[in-house]
Amino acid sequence: MNAKWMIAGAGVLAVAGGLPWVVGYVTEQQWQQATAEVNSAQPFLRMETENYQRGILGARLNGSVNLRNPETGESRQFAYRATVTHGVTGSLMDFEPEGGWSSGDLDWSSGEEPRLTLETRLWGTAVLELEAPEVSITDADTGESLASSGGLARIEISDAGSQADALMVWPALTLSGPDVDIRVSDFRLEQTMSHLTGEVWTGSGEIVVDSVAVTPVADAPFTLQEISVRSSSEPVNDGERLDSRMAFEVAGVATANERYGPQRLVFALSGLDVAAWSGLTESLSSLQALALSQASGGPQQVEQQMAAMQQVNTALRDLAAAGFSVGFPELTVTTPEGVVEGSASISHPELTADQKGEMLMVMQRLTGEMDLSLPLALAEEYPEFQLQLAPLIKQGLLVQQGDRLVLDASMKDLMLDVNGVEIPLPPLL
Repeated sequence: MNAKWMIAGAGVLAVAGGLPWVVGYVTEQQWQQATAEVNSAQPFLRMETENYQRGILGARLNGSVNLRNPETGESRQFAYRATVTHGVTGSLMDFEPEGGWSSGDLDWSSGEEPRLTLETRLWGTAVLELEAPEVSITDADTGESLASSGGLARIEISDAGSQADALMVWPALTLSGPDVDIRVSDFRLEQTMSHLTGEVWTGSGEIVVDSVAVTPVADAPFTLQEISVRSSSEPVNDGERLDSRMAFEVAGVATANERYGPQRLVFALSGLDVAAWSGLTESLSSLQALALSQASGGPQQVEQQMAAMQQVNTALRDLAAAGFSVGFPELTVTTPEGVVEGSASISHPELTADQKGEMLMVMQRLTGEMDLSLPLALAEEYPEFQLQLAPLIKQGLLVQQGDRLVLDASMKDLMLDVNGVEIPLPPLL
């Protein structure tokens, strides 16, 4: 009996001893697949693995990250190295720059160095985490400096890549320069995303900043207090439609003598067709990738650009024909002279198959409304602003009602009506 238990125990130990090799093999395959998906998903960042040396209990790899500027097309490369530790159920990858964290102009004030790790599990969960200590950076040429209290950034990906949760906490960040000093206090980001279909993700998140203090050399200092950006996106109609909402808010603006607020702007999308929205997103990404990859304008490249633009137009027509509504349902800007209020919305009705076939342009059936109201004292207090408003007042686009200036507009049948003044709209879409 004891011999059987010994044999069984030896078998268990043999299996357990072989698990790190299996974990290492799976980790390498997951890494190669993940980098391939990142490279194919967008044209701005490209990851290259130059050398992956896998052993039983661990591995080493070298690679690079190439970042491309979408405006200029210029690329910048960052080389890295990583050590991998294989466990029984997953691996831990520890990354650092090729020259180490202490290379360059970075000054780690606390004596500690950052730690960037990627923890993976056999069942497909991955956690990318950055722990950053205090750091300061100074540009000798410009005189600008950046100081950070240190912080934490974490992304957890699960359900085979269909679920992502992000967290970022940064207590303090200061940017100082010859013209202005900016201090950001208590930055926090939380985001949860779920993959719906194609290029469409749903979820909710928020970015909250306790304060941003701005101290210009030539002007009076001011502070933005309790800044927040909250967003939500959810499927409706059994996942066929999408509603999305984003709210920007600043609780108060404080100067040496006064405080006023709040400032609030809400952006909303309603009833988007999920398939059409995914098609539009994919076509726009393809157009961006094509623009970055083409340095010259040969005949073949021009044809490719024309084809990509046609895909964007088709996707936009499909989105409009399915019906949607988009706009700013709430705008509130509080000033010492009073409150600026407004709202705007544009919508397109859902079309039948026959109506879609007869559709000549998107703008043909667009309808919209807009209203804006601002205190007259605001224009009187700032002469430059009054000069900008003067042409609108002269044309009747802004009318005075008591102590306020008001704009009331509506759009239908390619005609914009602003306070009774009709303006034909060019058929742009």
